[in-house]
Amino acid sequence: MKIGRIETFYVPPRWLFVRVESEDGAVGWGEASLEGHAEAVDGAFEAIRDRFIGHDARRIEDIWQVSFRGGFYRGGPVLMSALAGLEQALWDLKGKAFGMPAWEMLGGAVRDKVRAYAWIGGDRPDEIESAATARREQGFGAVKMNATAELDWIGTPKLFDEVVARVEAAQAAGMDVGLDFHGRVHRPMAKQLAKVLEPLGLLFIEEPLLSENHEGLAQLASLVSTPIALGERLYSRWDFKPFLASGAVDIIQPDLSHAGGILECRKIAAMAEAYDVAVAPHCPLGPLALAACLQLAACTPNVAIQEMSLGIHYNVGHDLLNFITDKEVLTPVDGYLPIPQKPGLGITIDEDAVREVAKERHRWRNPIWRQKDGSFAEW
Repeated sequence: MKIGRIETFYVPPRWLFVRVESEDGAVGWGEASLEGHAEAVDGAFEAIRDRFIGHDARRIEDIWQVSFRGGFYRGGPVLMSALAGLEQALWDLKGKAFGMPAWEMLGGAVRDKVRAYAWIGGDRPDEIESAATARREQGFGAVKMNATAELDWIGTPKLFDEVVARVEAAQAAGMDVGLDFHGRVHRPMAKQLAKVLEPLGLLFIEEPLLSENHEGLAQLASLVSTPIALGERLYSRWDFKPFLASGAVDIIQPDLSHAGGILECRKIAAMAEAYDVAVAPHCPLGPLALAACLQLAACTPNVAIQEMSLGIHYNVGHDLLNFITDKEVLTPVDGYLPIPQKPGLGITIDEDAVREVAKERHRWRNPIWRQKDGSFAEW
């Protein structure tokens, strides 16, 4: 089963799909979405096509190692996202060829469903409560929300009171809450805010500091009992290694469309298991990225909860389920996502719809705003 064709598609609102076709006409799909940088990732596929057309599509690990050792890791998120999309498509292709889901080929299932959470927005407690109630009515039991908007280097009681009130509003609507700092909080503020939030019993605080501030994260982890989560800005098991070794993180959040794909994230999860660290894959992306995450969840004991982008504020014009024909596969039931049972990634892409929308390439960019201290940050 040799690779005959590799295509990429700019799929709105901000996704990059990958289609791999074998010489005998079999097809697999993956997702190489890197928010705001689709053009850069797409460009990386020129080298992939030159290198792997004609290669045995079943030799996924060999393809991955050739790419990685050939410089993809040194290319950071752009090249690793391209590799992730290719790798996912190869698992989809191989699974369909053998008539089994990817998770079956990776050791078999340890669960048949995984808890899911959705995003909510809102600046005031009444907006938060309304959004959380809407998610509860969709069947979710957990949500993630922004910790706060603009920040100074140090906080005030008024600011802390506002953050607490917003969390309590979501909890009053019956939600478990994870709080995302987006790595835009300075260390003095993060220490204060994490301490104030500790009595609320959060699921986690996500990226209380940027991943580059490893020493600060380790210090923060020693000060509070709230689980600390991070990982969307890390791109291989080597990136995760120092955080696991130092005890700076309790929940890792690799993104299967940024960190090399399904098998690399399975290896990252196995490392985390040895340190008694949970896994909650990052996935504010499209249906193929989520389907890949569910393959990981199926066969990985320490996956605890799964992010999904249904109804997220980024999904303007097109939502998570628009480009699949079997929408029930990625539809949560009583707060849980079922593990896909179909071969490959377990979902069916509406190829005609993808080709039609991809005729006009999206140019999605990350929103940027200026913080109170004058610096810039991504949303």
